[in-house]
Amino acid sequence: MGHPRNFRAYFLLVVLAIGALAVLLREHRPSMLRPDLHLCAYVTTADGAVTVVDLVKLKAVAHIPVGPGLSGMREHLTRPEILGVSSQRGFVWILDARAYQVTARIPVGLLPYALDFSPDGNRIYTTTSGNDTVLAIDIRSRAIVARGRTGREPVLAHVSPDGKTVMVVNRRDGTLGIHDAATLALLSTVSVVRQPDDVAIAPDNSVAFVMSRSEPQLSVVDLRRNVLVANLDLAGKPTDMLLKPDGGELYVISPEAHGLQAINTWTHEVGDTMILGSAPTRGVLSSDGSLLYVSDTAAGWVIPVDIANRRIIRNPNLGKGFPAWMVLAIPAGDMPGTLRFDPNETLLLVVSQGSGDLAVIRVGTNFLVTMVPVGDRPQDLAVKLYGNK
Repeated sequence: MGHPRNFRAYFLLVVLAIGALAVLLREHRPSMLRPDLHLCAYVTTADGAVTVVDLVKLKAVAHIPVGPGLSGMREHLTRPEILGVSSQRGFVWILDARAYQVTARIPVGLLPYALDFSPDGNRIYTTTSGNDTVLAIDIRSRAIVARGRTGREPVLAHVSPDGKTVMVVNRRDGTLGIHDAATLALLSTVSVVRQPDDVAIAPDNSVAFVMSRSEPQLSVVDLRRNVLVANLDLAGKPTDMLLKPDGGELYVISPEAHGLQAINTWTHEVGDTMILGSAPTRGVLSSDGSLLYVSDTAAGWVIPVDIANRRIIRNPNLGKGFPAWMVLAIPAGDMPGTLRFDPNETLLLVVSQGSGDLAVIRVGTNFLVTMVPVGDRPQDLAVKLYGNK
């Protein structure tokens, strides 16, 4: 009489085991694409090259020499191209994603550090901090089509969402230069926090936020009147800032403060503070503004945050009594830094500078899928989905 009952129990266990194995295999496999589509990550390394990682095969497929001092790498919005600058050699480079080769090196001047695109993708903007210039390059002809004088040591050019102006961060002057996007003529200059590094612009083009990694302050600039509104005091020196897609909040990450602060962009007030870990450094925000991942360079992990509800996403396997920042620490190698999502936001990619790896994390379960070796001291990261034609 006991055999049928035992058989049913064994059968049920086998079914459950097969189901669990199927889920596990599905979780570990890379995203599958149509045969004519390719999904790759691009990582700059200390030897002046770009390592290409196939995100379907989950392995490095190319290591392309580009030039020394690579920085500011970005994927083009529509073209199958990856772009960046060589700070030491003073050129903008363009890599053909399909052919795995550099197709252009455009001389721009001394010490470029970053680049940005016009909203339609037809122009590239960059600055040369060695000769105080901002430049515009036509993406098709590869020709410089406009130049403008800046303040001293311009480290960044950022295009406004409406494409009408270019904000130039002048580090040595401590100013934000506002330039006409078509001609690059200087329209206005606003004094901001000392030694500024970065700028974020509200979607409605009304206000800009200027950050300095050497000062625990954030400058708020009214772009309708081109005046400084306030210098907001922060809990520590910031290393990254992320603007919510709707423009309602700005999240400022600081290792000194062990977390982030939320800035209300309408009232220009410092709001909630979240403690996240030992040395939170960089972040990436989901397209709907609900999920934030923050890398902790000292601890070697990534923290997922439900930013809308101001809580760290908990690991259901951990009980009470654990510190908030330890409830779900996703391992990400030695000194994780830059983070990016893939276009569908199913994978989180993290550059591990100390171990020379690219960590691949599945967003649905916050599970580390693999670590792909990419080279010595990787820094910047771009992600591109492209077709064969």
